[in-house]
Amino acid sequence: MQLLTLPPSPTLATSIRATAQVFEDPRSQALLAHLQQVAPSEASVLIIGETGTGKELVARHIHNLSGRRNGPFVAVNCGAFSESLVEAELFGHEKGAFTGALAAKAGWFEEANGGTLFLDEIGDLPLPIQVKLLRVLQEREVVRLGSRKSIPINVRVLAATNVQLEKAINAGHFREDLYYRLNVVTLQLHPLRERPGDILPLARHFIRSYSERLGYGPVELSAKAQAKLVDYAWPGNIRELENVIHHSLLTCGDGVIQAQDLRLSHLRLERQDEAPAGNAIDDLLQQAFSRLYEEQPGDLYEKVEHALLRSAYHFCHYNQVHTAQLLGLSRNVTRTRLIAIGELVVNKRRAQEPASLDNRVVRLSI
Repeated sequence: MQLLTLPPSPTLATSIRATAQVFEDPRSQALLAHLQQVAPSEASVLIIGETGTGKELVARHIHNLSGRRNGPFVAVNCGAFSESLVEAELFGHEKGAFTGALAAKAGWFEEANGGTLFLDEIGDLPLPIQVKLLRVLQEREVVRLGSRKSIPINVRVLAATNVQLEKAINAGHFREDLYYRLNVVTLQLHPLRERPGDILPLARHFIRSYSERLGYGPVELSAKAQAKLVDYAWPGNIRELENVIHHSLLTCGDGVIQAQDLRLSHLRLERQDEAPAGNAIDDLLQQAFSRLYEEQPGDLYEKVEHALLRSAYHFCHYNQVHTAQLLGLSRNVTRTRLIAIGELVVNKRRAQEPASLDNRVVRLSI
């Protein structure tokens, strides 16, 4: 079994990072094969995955398989610093560059010189810093805050995100040119619920690890406990699994973890109530359209449009402004279409009054 673990650190006790990663599930094995192909290169890699899926572990494995393995590996959480400090942290600063800068300090790029710099949660970088990061990647040199002297660097950059950067680009929160500079190679880490073959190997690893720390003898998982672990959705991914195993070891007896010892979160049920996003919405629409195509009702476009308008109008409690916002239309267009399908009836007396007066409508519920 291929097992990756983070080096011991006092901060791991309160961290949300995954501390272990395995590649037993077919999806994980495919990821490992891709990783092994790209690791020896100097290409930038963008690692995409939910929180707790092991993005830093994958980045460290890339570093260890590359020609930079003897150089430093520096991991930086881009969301951990305020906008005023992130520039100094990344690129360094000179003495007196800002209040409190009592001495010159090298930034993370300089610290990683000759090795690999892992920028976690790259989507959290402020736009002004994104501009400077792009220049550093292009010019292969940094300029410390408060200095005019450029410092050459030799660093491979690996970046990670738990958000869809394409949406951030469309919203104006992330630079498109920086995205393409970082995204030479993409590695997609599937959430734990989508690679069930990794769940039990990870659980057994955490059982061994925590049993040793607690001074326990061998501990096993009952058949029902194994089934419960595999069936759970793991919204917190690997880190949640580790916490569940740790807790179960404290409560189980006779060296066997039973199903009732596994304290699982109800977060999964809350997430099911949320509106599906991205591809999930497309999938639901495609399923509904496929059924309509099979029924061949005729005038399908008009029927779908009318049904969408009515449904949105009723959902918004007959509020035209909210309906327009929900559908992404202007209020005038929404009002005109609601009148056309009979959801609104214009008061004839109001319609004959001067345009300067409030031309409100009377709602006719259907």
